Amino acid sequence: MSGAELSHRQYLSDLFQQHYSWLCERLCQHLNSRACAEDIASEAFLQLLASPNVVPIREPRALLTTIAKRLVYQRWRRRDLERDYLAGLVQEDNPHVASAESLAATLQLLDHIDRRLNRLPAKIKSTFVLSRADGLTYPEIAAQLGISSRSVSDYMEKAETCCLRACLE
Repeated sequence: MSGAELSHRQYLSDLFQQHYSWLCERLCQHLNSRACAEDIASEAFLQLLASPNVVPIREPRALLTTIAKRLVYQRWRRRDLERDYLAGLVQEDNPHVASAESLAATLQLLDHIDRRLNRLPAKIKSTFVLSRADGLTYPEIAAQLGISSRSVSDYMEKAETCCLRACLE
């Protein structure tokens, strides 16, 4: 381990000791579970640890709050996806009930697709969500986002390719 990596780890260790309890308390105010707050706070620090050579952060609490909020939103989106999927299964008139393993695999795939979509540029993801979740037509999406219909078509192709790749991995 190089000196820079050691210094990076020590800096983050110090940040963790100084701010972990504070971040957990802050998250507990918004979440119903202490364990969930601790998981998200830990994940926020893991993301900092994974980032290359974090320079001294001027406002560590602001950065940690931003990272934690993003993680909370991701968790909520994932929960909503799971709930919507399960509701869809209940509403189907299909006599075949999915096994627990099949359901878990499907939820895992949806989570993987969601993470892949989150890596796309905002306009591409917005275009995909407006089309698939909100049911808007390409001209409606173009008008709402202030882009051309051709861009909508291109963005949808990129998003669908991203989803397909997620399914094939």
